[in-house]
Amino acid sequence: MKLISRRTGPVAHLAALVLLVMAVVIDAGALEARDAADDPALEARMMHVASALRCLVCQNQTIADSHAGLAVDLRREIREQLAAGRSEAEVLTFMTDRYGDFVLYRPPVDARTWLLWFGPTALLGTAAGGLWWHLRGRSRRPDTDFEADPDELPRAPAIDNPATPPRRASKE
Repeated sequence: MKLISRRTGPVAHLAALVLLVMAVVIDAGALEARDAADDPALEARMMHVASALRCLVCQNQTIADSHAGLAVDLRREIREQLAAGRSEAEVLTFMTDRYGDFVLYRPPVDARTWLLWFGPTALLGTAAGGLWWHLRGRSRRPDTDFEADPDELPRAPAIDNPATPPRRASKE
């Protein structure tokens, strides 16, 4: 049985080609099923460890939440190490030895990470102090250092030409 006979026109050929391309695209976009451990307790331990580690691709998610290929591989590595009898602390130590403190979602506070932990607060404090100093200095300056508001111009005396009468505000 032929799907496309000679009697069909170019429209049927085009439709068959579109269906073929759609099938390939849909199949290529399908996600693999998440491989989970047969033991729910092992899977829970793996997710606990994975939630403490940063996805090195996403950098804003834990590897428990990430769908990146590296995160899937790291979850598989954690699962294998836990199944082999290593403790959660040993797995975390293995990952930090391999990838550094950056892989920890909450890196420890020490001399190398002090700026990471306290830098944003110091920057915010410095900005607030600078704003306070600027506003304090501005409040101590005399009013003549500032320009008059446009609404106050009709009431201000004419400085350049004393013969020019002051402008009156229009009523609109």
